[in-house]
Amino acid sequence: MLHVVLLEPEIPQNTGNIARTCAATGSVLHLIGPLGFSIDEKHVKRAGLDYWDILDLRYYNSYKEFLEKNSNAKIYYATTKAEKSHSDMEYPKEDCYIMFGKETAGIPKDILNNNKETCIRIPMVDLERARSLNLSNSVSIVVYEVLRQYNYPNMR
Repeated sequence: MLHVVLLEPEIPQNTGNIARTCAATGSVLHLIGPLGFSIDEKHVKRAGLDYWDILDLRYYNSYKEFLEKNSNAKIYYATTKAEKSHSDMEYPKEDCYIMFGKETAGIPKDILNNNKETCIRIPMVDLERARSLNLSNSVSIVVYEVLRQYNYPNMR
């Protein structure tokens, strides 16, 4: 099973779009607080359309709580600072977790430093002004690479 993990997301529309992607791909969405918005906000609901009832959504108050409740999770950390491309990794088919950080700061450096071997990046041109992609776009790119490697299970 594929798990998408958002660490302290800040923009409701991004989270709504990601929820929609997770629902459409059968991925579990994990939200780690604090969130920069209420999950009940209309922007989140509108972006997720009518997919909320088919979404497997899980919430945690902190990164520590997430780790405690998912102690055996194999986590890949999406960051612009990684050496390995997201498409260079071979993802496990059993409970693969992909974590994305908040829009303004990404995943904290201490978490990345403790998990260098599972940090991944999406290749981009080397421009200082193009620092990163939109969060919901990044999630879609990585989710579909993982699903491609799985040969798109239960999808048509």
